[in-house]
Amino acid sequence: MREKKACLVINPRAGQNIVKLPDIMTVLAAAGWDTDIAIKEYGGHTMELANEAAEKNYDLVIGYGGDGTLCQVVNGVMNAGGQHSTVGLIPGGTANVWASEIGLPTDPIKAVLALVDSEPRKVDIGHVEVESLTFPEANQGGQNRPGGKKSQKKKAQSSPKAKHHFLLMAGLGLDAAVMGHVSKPLKYRIGPLAVGLSAAKEVPTHHQFPLEIRVADGSRKGEVLWKGEALQVVIGNTRRYADIVEMTPNAYIDDGVLDVCVITAGDPLTTLQQVTSLLLRRKPDNLSSEYFHGAHLIISVPATIDLQLDGSVGKLKDYLSKPDREALEQAEHKEQVMVNYRFDALPSALRVAIPCTYDDALFEDSVGKKQEQHDSAQEEQRQSAEDASQDRDELDPHTDEERQGPQQSLEHLEALSQNGRKVIVAGVARVPDKKLKYIVAGITTKRSTGDAKPVALRIDDNTTIVRRTGESAPSAVMQKLPEGGEVLVEGKLSKRGVMQAKRVVF
Repeated sequence: MREKKACLVINPRAGQNIVKLPDIMTVLAAAGWDTDIAIKEYGGHTMELANEAAEKNYDLVIGYGGDGTLCQVVNGVMNAGGQHSTVGLIPGGTANVWASEIGLPTDPIKAVLALVDSEPRKVDIGHVEVESLTFPEANQGGQNRPGGKKSQKKKAQSSPKAKHHFLLMAGLGLDAAVMGHVSKPLKYRIGPLAVGLSAAKEVPTHHQFPLEIRVADGSRKGEVLWKGEALQVVIGNTRRYADIVEMTPNAYIDDGVLDVCVITAGDPLTTLQQVTSLLLRRKPDNLSSEYFHGAHLIISVPATIDLQLDGSVGKLKDYLSKPDREALEQAEHKEQVMVNYRFDALPSALRVAIPCTYDDALFEDSVGKKQEQHDSAQEEQRQSAEDASQDRDELDPHTDEERQGPQQSLEHLEALSQNGRKVIVAGVARVPDKKLKYIVAGITTKRSTGDAKPVALRIDDNTTIVRRTGESAPSAVMQKLPEGGEVLVEGKLSKRGVMQAKRVVF
C-alpha cells in the first residue's frame, strides 16, 4: 500500500505484544507511514480507540492482537461509517484465524512486512442484532395470560455499545459457552490449552436446545428454513473455524450472503461421529449437520444460549435496552424466553488490507484480480531480466575503465566491511511504489553499546546492490535474502532505525 496515516491499536496481552513493537514501528516508518499508537487499557477500549481513529479519518486502522481484537477494531470502524479507513491486522492472539484465512504470517515482523505489501479490498461484513424477545405466557410481568402458549413478541431496541459486526463468523451454542468461561490470564500463558480446559468443563454440561431459522426479507420473508433441536449453529462470513475446521466451506467474503451450519442434536453415536469428523476431516459430518445460506436471516434460540462473534463472547444484555433487560431479568424461566436474532450480510461494507501474495480463495469474483497479478508478475520478471542484462553489460571486461570497475568495487567493499553496518535479515517485503522497491527488516548492533537494535532498509533505484565478489546484482535478488542471512549496508541510520541504503553487499 502507498504511504498512509495509520493508527496501531494494541492489545498488550500482559505485555507480550509490546516486545516486538520497536521492530514493527521501524518497518512502518521505512514504508513512509505516519503511525500513531493506541494501547487498550480495559474491556471495550479497543473498539473505542478504533472508532476514534476512524472518526479522525486515519487511512489505516491496524489491530495488533487476536481475532477478538480484530473484531473490536472492525466494530469501531463500522460504527464510524466504515467507508474511509482500511482495517489491517498484525496477529498477536491465540488462534489468529483471520491471519490463516488470508495467508498472513503470525510472526509480527513478517506480518507487518506483508501488511506493507498489501492492498485494500472491499469485503462483506456480518451484522447481528436482537430483533425481538418472546416470553412464555406466565412470564409477562409475572402474570398468567389467558389464551395461547406464548405472548406476542416484544420488539427489542438494540444498544449501540454492543458488537454488532463480525468479519469471520458468529456462533450460538457450545462454542460461545466455552469462550465465555476461558480464563484470559491463563490463555495468555498457555494459549489454546486454556480453551481446551474450558471445553472439558463445558461439554459435559451442554445440552441440545430448540432452534429455528427463518428468512428475514424478500418474497420468502417468514419462511422457515429449519426447525429442531441443535447443539451448535455457526453463521459464517468466512470458512475457517478455530483455525482447524472449515464449518462453512463454501463461504465467500464477497458474495453478499452468510453461510449457516447447524450441528443437529443426536444420540451418543452420532455425536461421536461428529466429533471424529471435526478432528479428522476438518469439517462437520453431513449426517448430523445442516447447511443454509441467505443475506437476511432470523435465528431464534433460548435466552440462555450464548453468542460469540469472531471468537469473543457477546453478552445478550448488551444488545438490549434497559426495559428489555429488566423484563428478561424478571422472567421466571429464562430458558423458555426465546431471543430472535437478526443476521444480515452487508455487501462490500468494509475495506481490509489483503496481502498481495494471497491466492484469493475467499473471493468469489477474483478472475480479474488474478489476471492483474499475473500481468504484474510478468512485468516484474521482464524488468528483472533487463536489470540483469544491464548488469552483465556493465561488467563486460572490454574496456580499461570497465576492467577497473570491479577492482574499485572490491576496494570499496574492503572499506565497507570495516565501516559499514552489518544487518541480520529478519524478512523482506516488496513495496508496490514507484519510489521504493523493497524493505528489509533486520537487526543491527549499536556501535556505542553493542546492543541489538531493529533496523529497516529502504531499497530503491538509487541503491547499488553487489555481491561479495564485487559483481553488481539486480534489485530483485533482495526478495530472495534468507532469514538469518547477513548483509553489509552503507547509508545513514535515522533515530527510528530506518536506513536509506546507498549500497548493499550480500
